[in-house]
Amino acid sequence: MSDSIQKIEDEIVEEFEFFPDWMEKYEHIIDLGKNLPLIDSERKIDENLIKGCQSQVWLDAELNEDCISYKADSDAVITKGIIALMIRVLNGQKPEDIVKADLSFIDKIGLKEHLSPTRSNGLVSMIKQMKLYAVAFQAKTQQS
Repeated sequence: MSDSIQKIEDEIVEEFEFFPDWMEKYEHIIDLGKNLPLIDSERKIDENLIKGCQSQVWLDAELNEDCISYKADSDAVITKGIIALMIRVLNGQKPEDIVKADLSFIDKIGLKEHLSPTRSNGLVSMIKQMKLYAVAFQAKTQQS
């Protein structure tokens, strides 16, 4: 059983409190991007591009045993780190939990206020796309 979304969010908040300034937090975000579960190159197609992101961000998801696994990639290091952070929280969770997640850790670590407006919009688009996948998988499992 994977940790709850809330537990992972709490761990991230704690982790970010460790860094005294935003330069170090950005470095941490960039490091997270280096461990991102990468999307297969043949899945880097237009329909997997997240609309509303300044940089290119591809996101793919599949349902495995009632839990969603996400893979992504980006052509920008900070963006890659941000999507890695989102995947860390939502990967391996049930669709209904992803749909309900409030993702309050984003405000708690001050991420939105330290991103440029275009990156901040991109973050919102990432969350929206991840939740859309969850809604789609939720609908699919309710039908079967």
